Amino acid sequence: RERESARERARERARARARARARARARERERERERERERERERERESESESERERERERERERERERESARERERERASERERERERDRARERERERERERETERASERERESAREGERARGRASARGRASARGRASARERASARESASARESASARERASARERASARERASARESASASARERASARERA
Repeated sequence: RERESARERARERARARARARARARARERERERERERERERERERESESESERERERERERERERERESARERERERASERERERERDRARERERERERERETERASERERESAREGERARGRASARGRASARGRASARERASARESASARESASARERASARERASARERASARESASASARERASARERA
């Protein structure tokens, strides 16, 4: 009986050890499951961090695109301002040429007036020498006045024609500038 009791106690101890080992294995499995859950949570956090980094990179790319678009718009505005300045310079050059032409016409009128004065003095002297020659001189003066009037009319027509040509050139230049601006904007949109 004593031996049987000893064997029973030994079996009980063996069962206790087996139960302890089973509990230890269960605890280890639970710890491993917890470690795996933690690893999964870490992977999830890393994935979310990477997603956030990618979203931030995309936002930065969008900001850069917007900055580039703003720079392109500023370049277009600067180009348009330069074209407008060039048109202003062209108009000023044309006005200067017109002033020079007007100055030349005024000088020519002064020279013609001087010549007419000289002719008038000659005619007056001729009248003093002979009344017949005086009548001829009167006819000459009338003819000279008609010639002067004709020259003035021709000069007025030439000035009107010059103004019309200048206006036509300016309109053509404006159309060409508008066309160039449209092409440049189209190119800018294509680049964008």
